[in-house]
Amino acid sequence: MRRTLLFSGFALVLLMSLLSARLVSDGYKVGDVIQDFKLKNVDGKTVSLADKPAKVYIIAFTCNTCPVAKAYENRIIALNEQFAPKGYPVVAIQSNDAEQSPGDSYGAMQQRASNRKYAFPYLHDETQAVARAFGATNTPHLFVVQRQGDQYRVAYIGAIDNSQRDAAGATRKYVEEAVNELLAGKPVTTTSAKAIGCGIKWKDA
Repeated sequence: MRRTLLFSGFALVLLMSLLSARLVSDGYKVGDVIQDFKLKNVDGKTVSLADKPAKVYIIAFTCNTCPVAKAYENRIIALNEQFAPKGYPVVAIQSNDAEQSPGDSYGAMQQRASNRKYAFPYLHDETQAVARAFGATNTPHLFVVQRQGDQYRVAYIGAIDNSQRDAAGATRKYVEEAVNELLAGKPVTTTSAKAIGCGIKWKDA
């Protein structure tokens, strides 16, 4: 019974993900130059990529409430612990409409970041303009961007790995592989992998 309910839950998440992807089909592609953004961090300060230019940013669209995002939370924290000391930090962005998902309000974001001791920015995309620009559809949805001059170019888009339920079961760690290749000065071999998670809760039109 429990396995049936668990399967049904993930099937529902997959369906919501596909529907969300249909709503936001445009956005950055691999190789595109991204526009910098300015978003409010949970500490009240505004953050942009230009504030502390890194060689690479791991940009994670995530949230407080999605079961899949929660399942990946420790993996996002681990990515920052692994790569931030090498100059490749995580920037997390929360884009869900708080009216539709009160658990993703700015106050709730502040509480979660404090409880989980986030060592990276957790930014509030209140207008959802950044999610739309990136073409983010799900939580989590990852973008690895590499600095070239004063611009950032997309090197990878998609899932963190190929095991939603259990990090130990992952046989491919897409983001880790991409960042390690960039660290080695090599092109990214796998530039995209389908991001499966909860659809972003968009504001009513």
